[in-house]
Amino acid sequence: MIAIPSTHASNAELFSRGSEYTDLKISPNGKYISAVTAHQGKKTLVILKTDTKQLVHAIYFPGNAEVGDYEWVNSERLVLQKMYLKGWSEQPLYYGELMAVNADGTKATYLFGYNNGQMQTGSHIKKNTAIRATAYILDPLPKDEKYMLVNAIAWNGGSNLDYSQNQQVYRVDVNSGTRKKILTSPVGYTTFLTNFEGEVKFASGINADNETKLFYRDNGDWIDSKNLNLGLTDFNPISFSDQPNTIFAAGREQDDTLGVYKVNLSHGTKEKVIQEDKIDPSHFWINKQTKQLYAVEYQDGYPTYDFVDPADAHSKLLKQLLASLPGHQIHIVSETTDANQFIIKAFNDRNPGDYYLFIADKKQLIYLVAEKKWLDPEQMAEVKPIHFTSRDGKTINGYLTLPNNKEAKNLPLIVNPHGGPHGVRDWWGFNSQNQLLAKEGFAVLQVNFRGSGGYGKKFEQAGYLNWGTNIQYDIIDATQHVIEQGIANKEQVCIVGSSFGGYSALQSAVIEPTLFKCAIGFSGLYDLPLWKQDSDVSNSNYGQSYQEEVLGNDINNLKAMSPAYNVNKLQATLLLVHGEDDERTPLTQLESLENALKKQQFPYQKMVISNEGHGFYNDTHQAMYYEKMLEFIKENLNVK
Repeated sequence: MIAIPSTHASNAELFSRGSEYTDLKISPNGKYISAVTAHQGKKTLVILKTDTKQLVHAIYFPGNAEVGDYEWVNSERLVLQKMYLKGWSEQPLYYGELMAVNADGTKATYLFGYNNGQMQTGSHIKKNTAIRATAYILDPLPKDEKYMLVNAIAWNGGSNLDYSQNQQVYRVDVNSGTRKKILTSPVGYTTFLTNFEGEVKFASGINADNETKLFYRDNGDWIDSKNLNLGLTDFNPISFSDQPNTIFAAGREQDDTLGVYKVNLSHGTKEKVIQEDKIDPSHFWINKQTKQLYAVEYQDGYPTYDFVDPADAHSKLLKQLLASLPGHQIHIVSETTDANQFIIKAFNDRNPGDYYLFIADKKQLIYLVAEKKWLDPEQMAEVKPIHFTSRDGKTINGYLTLPNNKEAKNLPLIVNPHGGPHGVRDWWGFNSQNQLLAKEGFAVLQVNFRGSGGYGKKFEQAGYLNWGTNIQYDIIDATQHVIEQGIANKEQVCIVGSSFGGYSALQSAVIEPTLFKCAIGFSGLYDLPLWKQDSDVSNSNYGQSYQEEVLGNDINNLKAMSPAYNVNKLQATLLLVHGEDDERTPLTQLESLENALKKQQFPYQKMVISNEGHGFYNDTHQAMYYEKMLEFIKENLNVK
């Protein structure tokens, strides 16, 4: 278990520490509760008796291996990923190996993976026939004692897994590992949907032209959904319905917000069930007993729920829980096959998450554990939704985190643009970095600028070809709005972001040199022409299509939108932070910016961490960054 942090630990250490417990699940018969925790710096799976909370077994891999994702495949047996901690990467690497073990630790089996049939030295894990592929649990089929479904991507000899490949689906014996190939997907980057009987009925994915494609399976054949002529883009199945050959699906009409439709596959007809004018759904809630949609969650500021089927027992349960735990967002994360016992996660802007056991027939809610018990929600900062009108008349939304016990007036401000930029947005909820900054007395601004996901296709596409212009204007306008409201001190503004947010930190400081006293780029993107040639995105046909769609090919425009080509306009003090092994925004991005800064003789600070990639995985490295971030901001904003 993770030890409770010392009261002498710094704020940076406390807020950088990973969760003590995550991924809680209940066994199909309700006899056990399982959770991922940490032991000697590695992830471990613990299994407890539900009634007594006594430890039954802990799954801990020796050497440099640790537990990854897992599922209960029947009432006594679990299947889990085996991950590896390697010296060249702080983040665990997954090579596609699946292990199976009973709750009491017996009958450990190497279920699926590249290894051969020999026993490991010092191991009691039985081996299975090797397969050169990376496996993921598609459907644990918890009501089937013997089998589960696995989807796998074959190794093609390259150093990286090629998700653009068509995937294989296998039926796997959870005891012996014996497998049988069921089908092959018709498109890459595949997501599958199985029905109540465990049959694969849908496959959605992305083709080489960056187009979302959906196929449904009929009499053993894949049928392209474009033949339905439904007039919907981004068409994607959500769940099955209570009528034959009818499904719930999401889709857009005329690039509008995402609606939920009831679609008859036999007749090719659709009926709109629900759609919001301004925002897309943030989550679809599925009854795991019937595999049918019962509620849709939205976040236009705070989270709200629309109940598609108010009569569903899960709808009634969710309403009960929302009333019992006011002010919290509720997720039903696991349940028994008789739908009598549930694992609930309750969280909000001040609380990273508490887990509860709910017993339906007794109407009993039992507290289990907190994700981060060393952080007191009462001491955390409130996160408030905001909105304003941009310079060209668009409504832009965002969030403002305000420090406790301070008047929201004339505060030092940290602007924190999100990554992405497309398909991604900021949400109301707990954010460790922003809470740390608020704890130190700073207000923090997050902006869902044009190009962000979740506000309809037109809003997202409004950011295409405008990375260095209109997107940044929204961030700048949001900053000016908070200053004009009297909340922020215009002389104490710093911009801090990672990935695309790191790009925005530098690019906004290029556009408005006097607005930001300092800027921090973390794993930032600084040279767009170079990024189109050197990154894991540019290494695939899909990635190249994406880059062309959102950035275009005008070299002069790309340079105009690249901080590395515009350092002569900078005035803000700079801190540049990068992981040495970053593949999404490689170290060459930082080096390009550095070369330009040196030519301009522009001073900067930097922090490069070895063995880290796109963002820091190691808690110690994260704490080092937080300490440096706070020191840098306080110095440049003249905050004691």
